[in-house]
Amino acid sequence: MPGPAQDAGAPPARLVTVGIDHRTAASALRDRIFVADAEIDEVLAALNRAGIGQALLLSTCDRIEVHAAHADPQSASEAIAGVLAARAGVAPAAIRRELAIHSDDAALRRMFAIAASLESQVIGEPQVLGQVKDAHRRAESSGMIGPELAAALQAAYLAAKRVRSETAIAERPVSLAAAAVELARNVHGELQRCACLLLGPGEMGELMIEHLRAGGLKRLTVACANAARAAETSRALSVPVAPIARLADTLAETDIVVAAESAGVFAITVDIAEAALRRRRRAPIFFIDLGVPADVDPAVERLEGAFRYDLDDLERMTMAGRATREAEAAAAWRIVEDELARFARGRAERRAVPAIVALRQRFEAARAQALVQAGGDAARATELLINRLLHAPSEALRRLAAEAAGDAAAAERLLADLFGLPDSDTSGAPAGEEEDRR
Repeated sequence: MPGPAQDAGAPPARLVTVGIDHRTAASALRDRIFVADAEIDEVLAALNRAGIGQALLLSTCDRIEVHAAHADPQSASEAIAGVLAARAGVAPAAIRRELAIHSDDAALRRMFAIAASLESQVIGEPQVLGQVKDAHRRAESSGMIGPELAAALQAAYLAAKRVRSETAIAERPVSLAAAAVELARNVHGELQRCACLLLGPGEMGELMIEHLRAGGLKRLTVACANAARAAETSRALSVPVAPIARLADTLAETDIVVAAESAGVFAITVDIAEAALRRRRRAPIFFIDLGVPADVDPAVERLEGAFRYDLDDLERMTMAGRATREAEAAAAWRIVEDELARFARGRAERRAVPAIVALRQRFEAARAQALVQAGGDAARATELLINRLLHAPSEALRRLAAEAAGDAAAAERLLADLFGLPDSDTSGAPAGEEEDRR
């Protein structure tokens, strides 16, 4: 379905991003705004009714954001905030302070950073780029992708590709997952016999599950405080859902827990873990705590039969320290900044195209008129053409010299740049001072 058409002469659409993520809002609010896959078209339609013609909706475990293009970012951000507030069932003012709002270059930079997985809880996790592309396809099928948003997205994909090919940033989450699989084998032996619980829908949690399954895991259950998120994850992984209210019972039947809820409170307390271990007669439970903040009380690791590892523990195992991680992130950000500058140059060049076309048309019209007036005399035609084309610039330089010497000097330097003139050629009187009007 084609994207929205732009009226001729209308102001260009500018980028704007409005949403919440794991840094700006508590998980309770993210859960209220969360948009399941089956509801995305409905929300895109609501955005369209609110006057947003170009938009995609990125609704993941870590973030719910609208990336849009609109002539007025201020009014667009207010309209988007209204749609998200209606989604949460609250007044726009109630969520305004929780929203991260970016426009123009800041919105573009955020789009690039998200696609490159520099805004994820675990930097470098591979799922987010696919999520952005899925959101793009969904918006395109709804007719919500116009030229401005399409150009920004393609540039973001290029930046993400460079980050993955030119840095080792994507190796960290994979190495963390591999370390977790090795630990799970150390605790339980062969994974085919293990039952696993994915607690929460985080992207890194799903990556862990992918590696555990590759390592032989067969039995998996999902639990999540938000029923819609639980159902979405269940469909994505083709596994059953365990009611969160029965977490203690589920835990008693679980060998491996991958916790990625990041709810801000301990989903698994010492009491819950102790009760589960007692029912298991101290058969071990391996906890992989990916929550930021933690989902499993650190005190759980003092219990007999409990083995708790968080991201820092896994990173120490892989010998990928903070310095290495920060160096790779810095290299990735340099690539993003380079691609942002490239995009800005290309955008500026595209803005010059109408002026170049108009200049060519003006020159062609002057050439045709000179040929007619010269009556076939080539020398006369070229003389007429040169005088005619230089008349307006010469008059403008005279006027600037008389009114503002600084502007005249700047104009002379511009002429030298445009026509490749040595500086000395612009120091005297302009050529073509009189246009032959015969």
